[in-house]
This record gives sequence, C-alpha cells and structure tokens, in this order.
Amino acid sequence: MTDQAVDTDGVRLSGGPAEETRFLGRTRELKQLRADIERAGLDTLSGRKAPRARVLLIAGRPGSGRTALAEELVAQVADRYPDGVLRARLTEPDGRRVPVARLARDLLTELDRPTPPGACADDLTAALREALTDRRVLLLLDDAADAEQVDALLPDSPDCLAVAVSGGPLTGIADVRPCTLGGLDTKSAVELLSRFTGSVRITVDPRAAEQLAEVCQAQPAALVLAGGWLAARPKAAVADLARQVHAEDDRGTPLGRVFRLVHASLPGPAARILRLLCLAPAGLVDPHTASALAGCSVGDARAVLDEFVALGLLHPVGSALPQYEVPGCLHPLLKALADRHDRPAELQLARARMLERTVRLLQSCRAITETDSAQARERLDGMPRALRFPTPRAAADWLRARRPALLAAARLAVADGELDTLARRLMSQLVRAMVAHFGTQAAAPDLYDVHRLVLDVAERRDLPREKAAALLNLGDLDARTGRTAEALVRYRAALDSGRVADDPYATGRAMESVGGAHLELGDYDRAADWFGRALAQRLARDERADAARIYGRIATAHTYAGRYGEAVRSWRAAVAGYRRTGDLPAHARALSELARVQEYAGRPEESLRTCQEAVEWARRAEDVRLQAALHLRLADTLDRLGDPTAAGLYRDTAERMLREEAADACEIRSTPDED
Repeated sequence: MTDQAVDTDGVRLSGGPAEETRFLGRTRELKQLRADIERAGLDTLSGRKAPRARVLLIAGRPGSGRTALAEELVAQVADRYPDGVLRARLTEPDGRRVPVARLARDLLTELDRPTPPGACADDLTAALREALTDRRVLLLLDDAADAEQVDALLPDSPDCLAVAVSGGPLTGIADVRPCTLGGLDTKSAVELLSRFTGSVRITVDPRAAEQLAEVCQAQPAALVLAGGWLAARPKAAVADLARQVHAEDDRGTPLGRVFRLVHASLPGPAARILRLLCLAPAGLVDPHTASALAGCSVGDARAVLDEFVALGLLHPVGSALPQYEVPGCLHPLLKALADRHDRPAELQLARARMLERTVRLLQSCRAITETDSAQARERLDGMPRALRFPTPRAAADWLRARRPALLAAARLAVADGELDTLARRLMSQLVRAMVAHFGTQAAAPDLYDVHRLVLDVAERRDLPREKAAALLNLGDLDARTGRTAEALVRYRAALDSGRVADDPYATGRAMESVGGAHLELGDYDRAADWFGRALAQRLARDERADAARIYGRIATAHTYAGRYGEAVRSWRAAVAGYRRTGDLPAHARALSELARVQEYAGRPEESLRTCQEAVEWARRAEDVRLQAALHLRLADTLDRLGDPTAAGLYRDTAERMLREEAADACEIRSTPDED
C-alpha cells in the first residue's frame, strides 16, 4: 500500500502510476452540477446577457469529499474551456482567510501577466478581470471563506465558469444554488474501503463493512483513514475497527474519532512527527521540514512521511521534489493533538528548528550560484551533505517548488512574535536566494511582501536600522513600478529612522533616494538640494566613488532644469572624482555626459574635444558600445559644424565596431563548453 496516493478530503484514488485515477460515487451530485451549468440564469430569463461568470457552489464539511467532487467536475467539463483551468485555495490550513491581493497575484502569475509589486487588491483584481476578458477559463476556488473572496475573483465574462468549494452557502453572490454534500451512498463507501483492504475482507463480512461505513457516517476522509488503518493490519477484521470506532467517545466528528485511533496506533516517534506537521507552513511538508521539526535524520523523516501517505494522512504534491500536503480537514485535529500532548516550549523549539533549517537551506541555495567566490565555496563545503544542492538548477527548482511554503514560513515567523531574530535571518536569506536565482525584477512582487514583513518586525522590536533598510527597499520597489509619490514617503521615513539609528549609510542613501524621487517628479530644484545634502555627507566621510556618482546626479538635475553652466561644473567634478578612484568606465561615461551638456549649452567645439577625450577613455575601459555611441555623437556634431566627410568616417567606424562586437558575441555563444 505504500504506493497508494489518496486525497483524504475526497474519494479520488489512484493505486499506482499505471492505474487510472478513479472517482467513486456522487453520481447524483455530478448530474445536478452539470445541469446547473446549462441552466438559464436569472439574467437570461429576464432577457439580459449575463454580466459575469456562472458560479457553481459545492458546500460541505471538511472531509466530505467536496474538493474531490469539484476536481472530478472540472475534469469532466474542462474541454469546454480551451483557455485552461485556474486553481486557488482561499483559506490557509490553519483556517485564516487568504488575502484577495495574494490570490489575484498568484492567478495573474499563472496567466503570465505582470503583477506590480505592492499593487493593492483592487488593482490586482481589475488586472485579473482584464486578463480573463475574451477567454474561456474554468476557475476552481477551493475552501472559500466568504462570498467577498469569491466575488472579487470572478471574471466579467459569461463564457467563464467558477466552481467554488465552501463550508456553507455564499450569501451575496447572485443566482447560486449550493450542491450540499452529505455522506457517500453505502455501495460507494464500502467500495472505498475495499480499495484499501482488498475484496476478501469485505466479502467475508459485508455487514461489518457497512457498519464501519455507518459509524464513519460515510464521510470519505474518515473512510480513507479507516481503510489505511486496515491496510496496515492485514490480519485485523473490519468488524474490529468498527467496534473500536463505535466505542470511541462521542467527542467531535467521525473523522476526529477515526483520526484519534490512527494516531494512537502509531509508534511514539511517528505519532510525534504527525502532530508536529501542524506547524508545516502552508500545510506543505518535505523531508527536511519533518526532519527539523522532529529532530531526526532526513532519511528517517522521508520514510515516515511515505508511511503517512499509505495511511491516508498525507498526499503527495505533484512536483519533481518529494513534497507532501497536510489535508485541510486534518489540520485542526493535528493542532488539537499537539496542544494536548506537547508542551508549548517543545512546539516553539520545533518551530525554531524548522526555521533554522530553512535558513541554512536558503544559504546553500544562494551559495551554489556564487561559483566565483572562494568564501562561498568554503561556506558551502562546510555544510552537511544533506543541505547541499548538486547544481544551481537543482537549487532553483527547490526554491520554485518550495516558494509557497517559504513565504508562508516568513509570515508565520513574523506573526509568532517570539522568534524575531530567526524571522529576520529567514527573510534576509530568502531575499538573497530569490534575487540570485530569479533576479530582482522577476522576484519583485514576493520581495515586496518580504520587505513589508521585515518592516513589521523592525517596528515591533523598535529596530530603527532594520526599519530604515526595509523602507529603503520598499521605496526602491515602489519607484521601479512608477509609484514615485509612495516611494518618496518611504524614503523620508527611512531618513528619519536612519537618523534615529545614527546610521550614516542609511541617512545618505535616503537623502539620495529622496532627491531621485523629486527628480522623477520633475521638481529639479529640490532634487539638486537633496543630492547636495547626500554629497556633503559622502565628502565628509571621504567616500569618493559615491561622491563622484552624486555629482553626476546633481548635474542631471541641473541639466533638466536648463542650468547648463551648473551642470557642466558638476560633471567636471564627477569626471575628476572618477579619475581619482581609477574607475575607467565611469570616467568615460561622465565625459560623454559632459560633452552632451556642452552641446546643449551651445558650445559644439568644446563638446567635440570632450567627446574625443571620452572616446580615448572608453577605449582604455574596453567599452566598445560606448565607443560606438561616442563616434555617432561625434558624427552628429561634425554634421552640425559643416564637416560631412569627417562625420561619415565616424559613422562608418561606429558601424564597424558594432558589427565586430556582434560577431564576437555570436562566436562566443556558438563555442561548445569544454569539460
């Protein structure tokens, strides 16, 4: 039975890779739901075109098979929706409502649509509705907490269909008739048991199987756990289990009674691992998570998790990595058992071990990308073999597969409030790993949420330096997505925090960022003023490279304001600064900008000489593209000065440089890697 995958919230079973997934029972409910798809809605009856997608509602208690029924319905009608199926879980395993903004963002990501970091829920849901315009899509909205969640995600297209799963009616959504689930019919319930026990034990005592189904109230999740218990005990009679379940006290549901029997039958270490799974972020557990929670080896943890799958306590997640999901219907039962059997200090220690393991995995995930760093290689070699990734690709696959659990771990660590040091380390390593593997641009939406969590911790713990860093990071993400006014507010708050922390880096960075925001908003005088304040601090600390860069930003503000004389002076100061620091590429680019401003100021001959000097520095820096751009600028200047022959020579030179660079790049790409 170890290869049997089961969904304990339903009755969808697969006995192995070669066996087709089979769905048991619910014939009447499926017929009703399919009929509801065809049923004319109130708008159609009144002569109006339906303005939104039709919503089908499957209502039932956790463990009633509501998700399995929804998946079966989706499988049967998916071919009517050529643009695909989108899935979203609307409630966390611990019962907390998932914010609509996060749901909309995840659905947009599935559609390969951009999701601006920090965008509000209204903007994201509007973008989702726009993305679904003129599409025929089927949405499966599982475990809906309330009507508002579902309503916010509905497409404005009658050609789409939404299948919502909930514990009860969704009052507020028009024209929805719930398909309310009870237990399975007796035949299907007995057949479900036989999938685990085999037909012999059922045939020998069919009445006992019916009694077991009856005491389980024919609830699929309870029957699955009962079947797993019997499968693990080939010599046990079905009647024995029926009597034990019947003899259990009347506390809770049939699922709760069967679950307590299964837990009691486990060896002590396995029972403890099972209880600790209630701490798994997002209900997703892998061998490392279970190993850290229980303090056992990764191999032992994986063996126990596979046993749990056979017992119906977990089901595998479809990914290349070994990963499992704790069924939502079992989470409150696990939590109740953990609270009863484990001391709060033990649970907190298990949570801390899990977060520490996650931090170390993220460190390893990032270090594998730093192949040129001897320090990173040494750090990686010092880690236990179980924490190392064989290749950068394997690390990226792990990071992608574990992304929901990693983000949930960060949220839970911050919400805990007692593990703030670990939470800060976790978020720091998560940001670094995401940037290393996906890049800042691609990871920006997740980074925004993580930086907000860092800000929460910094404010709660009164850590002004960390608060300034979080505000600067959030401001940068706001600025990149065009929310300059919001970025300016963040930067000013970061400046205040930097001053409280007496952190010269944070204050200088914040001053420069405030200037950049004013520059973007077109307030060039304030931009130059704030850049000047940042410059004064850099000069006082003898930070020459940063001072040279800020001279360039001051020059840019003066250029936009039309103050070319002041811009020329600032660019000359930048050129001198880069020359002193020996930064050849920056020196060449500063000369190039100086030449541009000189031309704006009506001094073409002076611009020509500066541009020729910039070409020489670009040659020394081996920046071919900059050399080519400068040659084209020289050609334009010579045209204006009335020397078309010399201008043509410079253009020919620029074109030759670009052709040669393109050819060299193609040759490098076509050269096979050597072992």
